[in-house]
Amino acid sequence: MVTGTRYRFKHANTGKKPTKKQLARQREEEERRLREEEEARLQAEKDEQERLERERKAEELEKLELKDRGRRENELNELRHLLEENHAVITQWKTDTVEKAKWEKYMCCDGSPDPTVQQDINTYISLWRDDRQADITPVLQKCNDTLKLIEELEGLLRDVTDPQDRQKYQENLISLQELIHSKHQITTEEILKRASANIDTETGNMQTVIRDDNITLCLWANLKKNPRFKGLNFEEVGLGFELPKQLAVSNIAVRILHTHYDHLTSQARMAHLRVHTASHRSLADDEELRADVDVPEQEEMKEREEVTEEVEIEDEEVQSTQGLEERKSAASFQSRRDSTRSAGERVSQIQTQMEAVCAEGDPAFPPAELTVVKNGDHVVDLRQYTPLGGVFYYDVFHLPPQAHQMNGWDIREVLNKGLQVFPYPGKSSSSDENDTLSCPPVGVTVTLPETVIFLETPQVACWDAAEKQWRMDGTTDVSYEGAEAKMSFKMDSFKAFVLMQETYANFPFQRWELRPLDQNSALFTVSGALTDVSIMIKGNQCMLQAEQERGLSHLKEKWMSGPALQRAMLNAGINIFVDEYTDKYVSTTAKDPLTEHAAYEQMALFASACAFSWSKWNAKCGAEHLVMQVCEHRGPGPVPRDSWSLYLLGAQRSQRLEITESSEAFSPDHYPGSEFHSTFIHMLQDSMSADGITRTRESDNLFVDTIQGLLCATRPLMYA
Repeated sequence: MVTGTRYRFKHANTGKKPTKKQLARQREEEERRLREEEEARLQAEKDEQERLERERKAEELEKLELKDRGRRENELNELRHLLEENHAVITQWKTDTVEKAKWEKYMCCDGSPDPTVQQDINTYISLWRDDRQADITPVLQKCNDTLKLIEELEGLLRDVTDPQDRQKYQENLISLQELIHSKHQITTEEILKRASANIDTETGNMQTVIRDDNITLCLWANLKKNPRFKGLNFEEVGLGFELPKQLAVSNIAVRILHTHYDHLTSQARMAHLRVHTASHRSLADDEELRADVDVPEQEEMKEREEVTEEVEIEDEEVQSTQGLEERKSAASFQSRRDSTRSAGERVSQIQTQMEAVCAEGDPAFPPAELTVVKNGDHVVDLRQYTPLGGVFYYDVFHLPPQAHQMNGWDIREVLNKGLQVFPYPGKSSSSDENDTLSCPPVGVTVTLPETVIFLETPQVACWDAAEKQWRMDGTTDVSYEGAEAKMSFKMDSFKAFVLMQETYANFPFQRWELRPLDQNSALFTVSGALTDVSIMIKGNQCMLQAEQERGLSHLKEKWMSGPALQRAMLNAGINIFVDEYTDKYVSTTAKDPLTEHAAYEQMALFASACAFSWSKWNAKCGAEHLVMQVCEHRGPGPVPRDSWSLYLLGAQRSQRLEITESSEAFSPDHYPGSEFHSTFIHMLQDSMSADGITRTRESDNLFVDTIQGLLCATRPLMYA
């Protein structure tokens, strides 16, 4: 065995110097090694610094959270006291207002019946029904008085709690509406009976226009029967019609009656809506109970009774929820943040406010969940579309027998059948194409009502009297002239029609801002999808401000309560208010409803001193949090751009954010040097002046309540 043998191998280039390339490669390798070692050292130092920074931040957050928990109870108690005090004052004020209104009505002694007393209403209806007065002027005055009575009943329906009272008010409402319509028929007949005494010398026919604040009546009597007659425009009111030849030679009268109110849509809702009582749980076994009842289509009165029976259950639950809503703001503020409630409970409480908003819009039926029972694709979904500007009744009647002069006497045939509808098309059951061609459509032209804004091209819907519903079929050759605000179209028969607009056309909001103008004065601005709206608030009064001239002139410079302004804006086609259906038609930023409602409560408390605005980060912070821009502000001028700060609101705490509106990404990191607070108002106080805090404590209770009502009605933190 050979041991210790050593072998040596020599490179082929042994003894030669390295080349420049080899030296350069060696230097590069050495530099890379040193660079990697330096990078590793720096990364280690960075990681260590980040670790230390995380530990520092964790310690800081722990200290801030500990400090927040230590003062949590005091802050919640202070907020609870403010909300309770405000609620007590508002409740007493509302009670006093109702009592004052009752006393003023009692002292008025104007002969109008008390809508709460059934005997008074019955006497009023009976006496007017038996009144043979047919002269147009006193009848229209009586109609106007009855419309005021209907408004009172609608107000009662908005506040009613007893199911029997609700049914009584609904029946009285419908009876008065039907009575007004019958009086219009009687006065129309009376005018047409004397058509031959009011012949227009140029046309040989009779045409007349009668108008007041609530109706516009256009009548034309075909006395000449000229086969070349095509139609007539009532230029002074912007209405007109076109007739086919067979009607031009017929003994007929045409009526276009524009009622500036709408009594048909409530009939459509009552006849074709299904009431679903809300799901609720048994206290004994937590078992979910459901009641889902369809309203059968039977006789109209029976329908109303059955709807009311189903509504009674809903009314009890709504009132229970409303009572909870009134106490929620104060008594359960701490528990709703500390306890983990189910999503259903949180939604049910906040929805009380939304149901109240819906009830404001149409008090003829209860604030229950309503689902349209459709009979075909063309039936109007009255949640998606809203009739605006009243109803246009387009009718053709048999011309009543005219008087003839004989020996100084007026002789007229008396039929005692009332105003008779002229059948068009005829009652022939044949479906032959020749019959269709022999009954061409009738045309109509309307100028858009001056009290309404149409944000988009109006949709025409015709009334189906048999089914009591609005339909969007049956019209052809629809033409819209936006510059002249005029529409013309043709229908296969004479029908009542309305102009409709998408209910949520102005949703979602692009941005919003609430800023103080002075003590107990603020400006709420919403930039909608199609138009901007500004509402000035002073105390408990609101005034609409908008750039549009047409459609809003009757609302400009007029102060009214928040609910009254809301109804007026809805009737004018400006909808920035939500209801229980809005989220079904509008994309939303999902938010926890209790956190959202708590934010509105506290924003209202500080609305005299702080400006609040939309933030793009509200859509990025998750459903459990809210983000908005806030700053202390005073004076009528706009808020400087660099004055805003971002705040994050949650169920447990509020904090100021380090990011700004122009940051590249969302971060929940708190602003350096700021603290955490259990309530939003205490968070705001950290950066407010002493004068600003004083102004918030001196805010009028009615002003706070009005601001909160507007915020809850529009829900800008969810729909912007």
